[in-house]
Amino acid sequence: MSYLSTISAILLSAVVSGAWASHSAPRSGVAWRGVHLGAGSQAELDAVTKSIPALAASGCNAIVLEVDYAYQFKSRPEMASPTGITFAGARNFSKVCRQNHVRVIPQMNCLGHQSWAETTDRLLTVHPELDETPGLYPKNAGIYCRSWCPLHPDLYKIIDPMIDELIDAFRADAFHVGMDEVFILGTDSCPRCHGKATASLFAQQVNTLHDHFKQKHVQMLMWGDRFLDGKATGYGEWEGATNGTDKAIDLVSKDIVMCDWHYENSAFPSLQIFADHGFQVWPSTWRNADAAKAFSTQAKNSQNPKVMGVLVTTWGQVKADKLPTWPPYLAALAPWL
Repeated sequence: MSYLSTISAILLSAVVSGAWASHSAPRSGVAWRGVHLGAGSQAELDAVTKSIPALAASGCNAIVLEVDYAYQFKSRPEMASPTGITFAGARNFSKVCRQNHVRVIPQMNCLGHQSWAETTDRLLTVHPELDETPGLYPKNAGIYCRSWCPLHPDLYKIIDPMIDELIDAFRADAFHVGMDEVFILGTDSCPRCHGKATASLFAQQVNTLHDHFKQKHVQMLMWGDRFLDGKATGYGEWEGATNGTDKAIDLVSKDIVMCDWHYENSAFPSLQIFADHGFQVWPSTWRNADAAKAFSTQAKNSQNPKVMGVLVTTWGQVKADKLPTWPPYLAALAPWL
């Protein structure tokens, strides 16, 4: 085989195998200027897709797209959402992002956030056996969000195929696993988790997910709040942890990107905490423009090579087509442009 033929064969193999993802990480030295958006249906994804050129023109080069279970899964048909994102829709979104030099990072909430208000999300509705607190809290009264049991023997044969399907559909080289605001963990009602330290359970969940992504050469991202001591940092039980999971910070792989969200504070010790522990950290802001500017500016001025840029979350406060002119978005991105 000639040299050119050999190279052509290698390139073709890479394309077929999916080794070329939607868009590689921003070049070395280029800040990650990202937005976090949700797409709960194919119609919502279509709206986000239309906004990509304008977002790219405003400086965005990465999108964390929260899909969760809003996808027409083939690998686990019982989990397919009838109005969810289609394979063709995901591939088109990936294509448009790639054309505009925007990296696609799908997200599925893992462990926590398996319900919202009275509605239990699709996983624990279809597979109630995975619930950390099975049969408790009717209509989710008295709790924030349900969690799955991280030690259930059937967990990974259900979630891994769905995660892999999203990676393939979006041609992604990175994946966000959520894992913020986990308040239900290691409960007395779970025969597997009862009596186990929350830090150990949380770290085991993180590392098991990480090992799966590492085998696929996919970068793992997650929210960082459960690794922060809510009392020592002053962040409290939401932006930090008060149930012991913060000790897991020394028990997990250091090549996970920590999305460090803080929306109202004026001091942000977590940037240095994560960097000192060896993690890359992606500061994450929201709707308070002054707080967003303060956090983003502190991150930029730190000149710490572990601080990657800024991620602007939206949480339903702004539609994708309005995002390029949204004051909190502009305030957060400005230091990094």
